[in-house]
Amino acid sequence: MSFDASPFAARRARLLASLQQAGGGVAIIPTAPEVMRNRDADYPYRHDSYFYYLTGFTEPEAVLVLVAGKENRSILFCRDKNLEREIWDGYRHGPQAAQQLFALDAAHPIEELDKSMPALLSDARAVYYALGHDDKRDAQLQRWLQGVRALARSGVSAPAAVVDVSVLLDDMRLFKDAYEIDVMKRAGIISAEAHCRAMRICRPGLREYHLEAELLHEFRRNGSQYPAYGSIVATGANSCVLHYRAGDAEIKDGDLVLIDAGCELDSYASDITRTFPANGAFSGPQKALYEIVLAAQAAAIAETAPGKRFMDGHDAAVRVLAQGMLDTGLLDKSKVGSLEDVIEKGDYRQFYMHRTGHWLGMDVHDVGDYRDPATTDGSKPWRTLQPGMVLTIEPGIYVRPGEGVPEQFWNIGIRIEDDAHVTPSGCELLTTGVPTKVEDIEALMRQG
Repeated sequence: MSFDASPFAARRARLLASLQQAGGGVAIIPTAPEVMRNRDADYPYRHDSYFYYLTGFTEPEAVLVLVAGKENRSILFCRDKNLEREIWDGYRHGPQAAQQLFALDAAHPIEELDKSMPALLSDARAVYYALGHDDKRDAQLQRWLQGVRALARSGVSAPAAVVDVSVLLDDMRLFKDAYEIDVMKRAGIISAEAHCRAMRICRPGLREYHLEAELLHEFRRNGSQYPAYGSIVATGANSCVLHYRAGDAEIKDGDLVLIDAGCELDSYASDITRTFPANGAFSGPQKALYEIVLAAQAAAIAETAPGKRFMDGHDAAVRVLAQGMLDTGLLDKSKVGSLEDVIEKGDYRQFYMHRTGHWLGMDVHDVGDYRDPATTDGSKPWRTLQPGMVLTIEPGIYVRPGEGVPEQFWNIGIRIEDDAHVTPSGCELLTTGVPTKVEDIEALMRQG
């Protein structure tokens, strides 16, 4: 597949326009460093999301410099061609090929970065850089600025301000363009099929890691480069641990299995959670709680549309969940009072303790403010949803054994999660390829 540099060039142009509106300056966006796992073995390399968002470039040891001045320029510093290292580590584009392929104004060997940066920063109004993320890069920037200040007697001035470039990029990344939505749809299709595969193969006697292996197989078989995050495969009581990782617990007859897993495709994450019975048939108590969570998700989806606040979906889900807790006896009405009492006092948090969603994009918990800028009275209301935003919708119920908790619900953990793209008329779910209804899940599992 040929590489299309146009979406990345368009993003650079938008960022440069923002810098120009602020009076100009120089933005410095490095990619992520390689990280040692142990001794001489590295972790699999994954580039920095901000850097990739603006370049599409996936090699380590690279820095993007954007100059907003009399003439806007996009400059990449990257590893030079080295045939000997390519024998060991694989292909390198090198500056010449990178400049052409990624539609940059210039590209230079990374070894020239220190020599070039003082000149690029000279007379710039501000430098846009995310301080505090990498001590070595921060020290490098300080050296460059000192180099510029040393030229003051020759009439050169150093940038007067350091501005966090991620603030500008976070708001850009919050709104996905058509290219990004297409990638996220394909990631959702791959992840949905992986969940279906796990459901079909599941049976008592397997272990959690067996289902994790099926997920990873399906991700990679369909072209995903990585899992978007560590897969949660939790059976029985483990399903009540929110950040549980797939372990070696045996999947037992009568237990539920909760899988929270998604692939990363071309640097974009998907995020799906499904809960299903190990033996293919929900018990009465399992079905009762499952239907409550499914209804809560439907209520949240209905509140996911332009003009709605980010928390409107959460509030709608909480009302359904809390009412279900009262109806099933999870919460004792004689002790906690009415639905409004339960919501006001937060008694539902015993069984539902997380928010109903989060932004999704290049990172599974993606960037972007959850609140609008402060109003004239100093308040910061929850952000208004707009077309192009992508978020998860993931209500749940988690019942740990405890005094006063009906025993038939003990160790039942249920979460249902899908990815929603806000459209002009509402929202589009990107992960509908795996069933959520009880009868559809049971039918799928019978295929195994």
